[in-house]
Amino acid sequence: MLFQQLAGTLVETLNGVAPRRIVTCDPHAFNTLRNEYPAFGGHWEVVHHTQLIAELLAQGRVRVDAKLRRVVFHDPCYLGRHNGEFDAPRAVLGHLCADAPLELALSRHKAMCCGAGGGRMWLDETLGERINELRVRQALEAQPRTIATACPYCAVMIADGLGAVRPDGDVVSRDIAELVAEALAAPHAPRD
Repeated sequence: MLFQQLAGTLVETLNGVAPRRIVTCDPHAFNTLRNEYPAFGGHWEVVHHTQLIAELLAQGRVRVDAKLRRVVFHDPCYLGRHNGEFDAPRAVLGHLCADAPLELALSRHKAMCCGAGGGRMWLDETLGERINELRVRQALEAQPRTIATACPYCAVMIADGLGAVRPDGDVVSRDIAELVAEALAAPHAPRD
């Protein structure tokens, strides 16, 4: 009931603004706005930030230097398995990497959750190991220098998992948007 009330209020607010597009970095919000809000009258184009970045790179509106090496991508559940978006993050990494981006053994439709979609960031494990630490161990099998994420929950979970499993700091976790920001190419100087 509370969700329905809040969704109705948000739809009314957003429809009043009449957005051309809604961009979100959160795959959970992407899923909700795209798939649940139409039932409340919310009919907008909703894109994930990796989709927008991939579009801007493909159009040449954003330029990056491809310098990264040994990057593996962790598929967020609500971007990949729940909404079928696997290509945009990989297209962005294709622009960023000097070598081919790495894949986890469990990726795309078979990707494993980092745990935060199930609220595991706020819970103590009572059986087995923490799910984010297991996911980091899986990522480390690819011998990456960077584990790329595309979700704020995944970013926290993977970074915390790395801190527990690989505290030496030689492997880092970064959101794809952070990697793009770090790789932005210098703009061309205007010609006289």
